[in-house]
Amino acid sequence: MKRLLIIWHSFTGGTARMAEEAAQGAAGETGTATVLLRAAMAGPEDVLAADGYIFAGPENLAAMAGVQKDFFDRCYYPLLGRIEGRPYACMVCAGTDGENAARQVARIATGWRLRAVAPPLIIRTGAQTPEAILAPKTIGLADLRLCAELGLSLAAGLALGIF
Repeated sequence: MKRLLIIWHSFTGGTARMAEEAAQGAAGETGTATVLLRAAMAGPEDVLAADGYIFAGPENLAAMAGVQKDFFDRCYYPLLGRIEGRPYACMVCAGTDGENAARQVARIATGWRLRAVAPPLIIRTGAQTPEAILAPKTIGLADLRLCAELGLSLAAGLALGIF
């Protein structure tokens, strides 16, 4: 059985909901086991044990969140040369942009020689004021469906040996 690892970080709940939905979508594929793991708790051994990945996090101050960056900092060199060719996808919860956080994840994944199997999924909440940025996030049903589809697609590709 293949293993899909969803590594996520969330401060206001938006990315957490996205990651949960991706995991629920992936659960529709019986040939893949899916593990949801907070970025703060994930380590190199978790990444090595998986066959594919979804990296999910918010964009904070036009960059990936610090906790997500910490995960990559802790894992980058211990995994270098050990996970090449494995598939990954990226999800970003952002106010109105999200592109830079997605680019940062892509650059790290390129260094690891991972293979992007989907374009970054960026969900924009429209939050722009300090109050809106810090408020708990609600992700719309259409966007949640996209998260579920991404999870299912990656899980199915792993199970079928496409990736």
